[in-house]
Amino acid sequence: MASKRPAQSVRVSSKEVFSPWVPSDHLKTRAQIAAYLDACMEEAGDDPAFIAAALGDIARARGMARVAKETGLTREGLYKSLAADGNPSLGTVLKVMRALGLKLTPKAA
Repeated sequence: MASKRPAQSVRVSSKEVFSPWVPSDHLKTRAQIAAYLDACMEEAGDDPAFIAAALGDIARARGMARVAKETGLTREGLYKSLAADGNPSLGTVLKVMRALGLKLTPKAA
């Protein structure tokens, strides 16, 4: 999940420099987005904040202002709801998913 901290490079040795992986930088296609959200839902277990943060990553990749406009919610409200410690309502989750071209589909465990 993307954190609120700015991305900083980490020097492991004198020759290697690593930057943090930012999900929103890699979610370009609908297939990538669906695979990322599916993996996050599998990993989340009973943690709704994990799913909210994953939706936030996807919304940032698509453009938070655009998602806000399509959902009728404020950009600031979306950032707050879809943060790692956010707790969006089911209505907000469904609006965001619809705006992102996704749908919630039940699957037997």
